[in-house]
Amino acid sequence: MLNHQPTSVIAFHSCDIEVGLKVLLGLDNLKHSTNDWDWLGDGIYFWEQNPERALTYARECAEGRQKNKRKINTPFVLGCVIDLKNCFNLTESVSISWLKQGYKDFVDLCKATGTPIPQNKDANRKLDCAVIRYIHTVNEQQNLTRYDTVRAAFPEGELVYEGCEIREHTHIQISVRTEDCIKGYFLPKPFDAYNPYLKAHIMDKYPELGC
Repeated sequence: MLNHQPTSVIAFHSCDIEVGLKVLLGLDNLKHSTNDWDWLGDGIYFWEQNPERALTYARECAEGRQKNKRKINTPFVLGCVIDLKNCFNLTESVSISWLKQGYKDFVDLCKATGTPIPQNKDANRKLDCAVIRYIHTVNEQQNLTRYDTVRAAFPEGELVYEGCEIREHTHIQISVRTEDCIKGYFLPKPFDAYNPYLKAHIMDKYPELGC
């Protein structure tokens, strides 16, 4: 772990309200995403410091415009405190150089074995996923320290204005591989802003509370 990154961060997870409430109560756990198009490889995905984006993504999943391993019927945003521990931090130059070398070695392996090289296409990040999985595998084979988390900035969306290089939905995403990194969950405030469906859900299930 390098010294130029935060040790702990506040992040947010998009999920269905039933899943989120069960996780808050300790009755369920978030599941690792293992799709071959996940751009940071396998892990539990979070939006760093971005509850608005987490809510947008949950809504897009509920509307069928995005894919999610667990079906989202009612969007919910779950807050989380994450200790990054040994982090493959792709916002740092050193980690980028390791990623670049990992890509070169991965391509060499594919060519040597006659394996097709995966390709990225829009939000389908098969190449990125394969390279990061390869780096994790090599670390394990060489008995190097396991990465607990992967962290990266992701430019997304339309340009904010003409001539600008900043995009509307640019964000930092975290993939948590070691669940001990998750120190706790919380309900982000203001409740109505980040979980606008919560009161109606509780009233439907527990009308006696009179929320």
